[in-house]
Amino acid sequence: MISLEELTHEDGEFLVRLARRTVEEYLTKGRMPAVEAPEKLMKRGAAFVTLLTYPDRELRGCIGYVEPVKPLVQTVMEVAVAAATQDPRFPPVRPEELDSLVVEVSVLADHTPYKPAFKALPHIKIGETGIIIRRGPFSGVLLPEVPVEYCWDPETFIAETCVKAGLPPNCWLYEDTEAVLYRGRTWTEVEPRGPVVERDLKKEYEERCGRAV
Repeated sequence: MISLEELTHEDGEFLVRLARRTVEEYLTKGRMPAVEAPEKLMKRGAAFVTLLTYPDRELRGCIGYVEPVKPLVQTVMEVAVAAATQDPRFPPVRPEELDSLVVEVSVLADHTPYKPAFKALPHIKIGETGIIIRRGPFSGVLLPEVPVEYCWDPETFIAETCVKAGLPPNCWLYEDTEAVLYRGRTWTEVEPRGPVVERDLKKEYEERCGRAV
């Protein structure tokens, strides 16, 4: 299983370029590209691919695996196609949209379960941790960047993850609800096909929300 610490900026850029190349080739040619990847990126890894409109960065698609069940490269390719074609919130991406979308890849690791879920609250670090909520057949996940976008505090973040799971916002207070916290690193295109940078979510939170984490 891959660790976040062993990923370099070059690895993150490779994954973002791979996600874009995969979406473009799938939408225009109906196939996955052939890939040669660094050996460490063939380790199992969990990842999400997010597609955003440019320049306003509105969500256009986002799908991923929260558990490291496949090689990271394979995961990124599969969820890139899924984000473009299978997100139920949006119609499939059209090839002509690709020039006006930016691609973002989040790699997830270090999953820590808490049950009851309220035990997780003191450990939620805005800009660093994401949350998975599970209760019976219901589950929901929010990435570390989501509370940064909306200026949520930890309690709002865990409540909104309950809502994402289709549960009441106070579900994290129930004894039979489990929360899983995980860490993530996110790389994004600055503009379509442009430079790739790693997002500093804590800095973004301070600048956007006017408070430190």
